[in-house]
Amino acid sequence: MTSSPIARLNEYGQSPWYDNIRRSLLESGELARMIEEDGIRGVTSNPTIFEKAISAGNEYDDVIRTLAQQGLSSEDIGWELLVADVGTAADILRPTHDATAGADGFVSIEVSPELAADTEGTVTQARELHGRLNRPNVMVKIPATPQGVPAVEAMISEGRNINVTLIFSLVRYGEVIEAYFSGLERLAAAGGDLSRANSVASFFVSRVDTEADRRLPAGHPLRGKVAVANAKLAYQLFKDRHSGARWEALAAQGARVQRPLWASTSTKNPEYSDTLYIDELIGRNTVNTMAPASIEAYRDHGHPQPDTVERNIDEARAVIDGLAAAGVDYDDLTLTIEREGVDAFARSYHDFIAALDKRKEEITT
Repeated sequence: MTSSPIARLNEYGQSPWYDNIRRSLLESGELARMIEEDGIRGVTSNPTIFEKAISAGNEYDDVIRTLAQQGLSSEDIGWELLVADVGTAADILRPTHDATAGADGFVSIEVSPELAADTEGTVTQARELHGRLNRPNVMVKIPATPQGVPAVEAMISEGRNINVTLIFSLVRYGEVIEAYFSGLERLAAAGGDLSRANSVASFFVSRVDTEADRRLPAGHPLRGKVAVANAKLAYQLFKDRHSGARWEALAAQGARVQRPLWASTSTKNPEYSDTLYIDELIGRNTVNTMAPASIEAYRDHGHPQPDTVERNIDEARAVIDGLAAAGVDYDDLTLTIEREGVDAFARSYHDFIAALDKRKEEITT
């Protein structure tokens, strides 16, 4: 096993995924190198990542020009680029997927953020994306909005891989687990193969501290502690729900656990450690998807320890319970950042299309 601190996370039951995708990463061999040297076992993407890739250089110019000459709209071109890159990344990670017997090696592609409040539209596009990519190690990302959760259940019931994204609250996370279990039960009733439906639940971390710190008084002892406490309690909920008769019946039919995925793990506040949301959340059957800055930081000075997500659980409960006394409403906090997260991804999607409009004009006139 390589000595990379990132790769060592695998030894402790956590899969490091890379929260970044662009054509040069794939074509240069950099992703393959990260798989080999850093033990990277998956890739996630979102509209913000692709908007940056389009705006930052000219690596997509030839294909944009070709597709534009064929009369495709900017939105259609955007999806062609997304599908092509995700498909290539999935092919690069296919040996990982095979070596883990289908348990890892996934690449995620997100449904349009404009569908966050549209259950049927989400279901339709999720099916379409799975069909276009047609690879066993592709996950479609569906947001954990009230309208997205039923779409998750529907897709799991069809045996599709789903990354449930934008989870912030323990209540919503419980609903996501319920959707996964109900979908598996529907899949079993239809005679499907439960082992083929793989899912992760993307629980967002740093944004919780950003909003909690904004609401807490300066110097308050809970500042910088809410996000980790929230995630640690989510892991306890994961363990609790993935036990008992209902889960054991599903597992006996080949069901896989729905792993918690720690998302948004780059530290936003420079007063906190730049590896805080990695160090504190290492645990078995988890994923941490890291942006480039976090990858560099952890590669340089990460010191992984086993099962840190299991430590100081009583303290984590005290942190969440203490919010009310500090004048912070947990439900309002998490609903606010859920709404802002959906809005932010929608803006990024529009920026992505706008960047394509601009690039098309620059290279075709």
